Amino acid sequence: MDMSDAPQVPTGTAAAAILMMLLDEAEAAEVLSRLDPGEVQHLGGKMYDVADVSETQVSGVLDLFVDKARARSTFGFKPEQQIRGMMHRALGPDRADTVLQRIAPPEDKASGLEALKWMDAKAIAALLEAEHPQLIALCLTHLEAPVAADVLSQLDEAVQADVVYRVATMGPVTKEAIDDLRRVLLRPVKRTVTVSQTRRGGTSEAAQIMNNSRKAAETRIIKALQKLDRNLARSIEDEMFVFENLLALDDKALGAVLRGVESDMLVVALKGADETMRARFYGCMSARAAQSVQDEIADRGPMRLAEVQEAQRGMLNVARKLAAEGTISLGGKDDDDYV
Repeated sequence: MDMSDAPQVPTGTAAAAILMMLLDEAEAAEVLSRLDPGEVQHLGGKMYDVADVSETQVSGVLDLFVDKARARSTFGFKPEQQIRGMMHRALGPDRADTVLQRIAPPEDKASGLEALKWMDAKAIAALLEAEHPQLIALCLTHLEAPVAADVLSQLDEAVQADVVYRVATMGPVTKEAIDDLRRVLLRPVKRTVTVSQTRRGGTSEAAQIMNNSRKAAETRIIKALQKLDRNLARSIEDEMFVFENLLALDDKALGAVLRGVESDMLVVALKGADETMRARFYGCMSARAAQSVQDEIADRGPMRLAEVQEAQRGMLNVARKLAAEGTISLGGKDDDDYV
């Protein structure tokens, strides 16, 4: 038999999926319980794909597993997860949690917020709706930006801007704040563990949440933020819309931006862009204008990064102005609103 005709031994997630299919239901469930939500979904989907593997491929996967197991010097799972599972089986969830509060190291006790990964946005919003905006903001900083935006959209519109403001201005987070959030989300028994301060929030995180919000909500919240703190609102907008975002404009809109920009500003802005990005801009210009800009860029010597960034901000301001006038659409959002 030509070895080139032999079925290839699966690796990576496919190999893991085959191993999962070889376990009994209880053992497989135990493994899945130790994975993150995204990992569960990815591995579960792959298990459907490996249902028709050959015996040779199964043997190859088992050999691969044994080789990897021999090379390891420690268990693959975190000890706190193993201990918690044993305690829950032996004592039941309530009694086990009480015991773990007394014996678990501080790092384990501070991990209650992990439950957020398994909660949907609607459930989180329901828990937070009556809480102080500062506590809501703290919760959002522990979520992925799309989920945080979904939670924000389900809160009372009257508090949304205040929450985004608090995300953007959040400083070090205290033990008491984290404990309060954990109590709201998980309703655990009292904890006396010391949690060090951590850094959460900031304009970048606020901007990510806003970028994942619907366009109508984004516009309304930004206007409200401008009333709270104009400079902060501008900082968030700057983080939301960066120079690379201009590439998402269609040719007509990008051409309108280029016509509104002085030649010198364009040259300096493109001085800091890569060739792919420059080509996109050149494609929206006449051949003569594009060649002129290329020649000027080539003639310019090294430039300070601050100058390039200032020119790029200038182009973004032109784009924002045109969008505010209705000349172009910055796009990127798809509301389910009809008129």
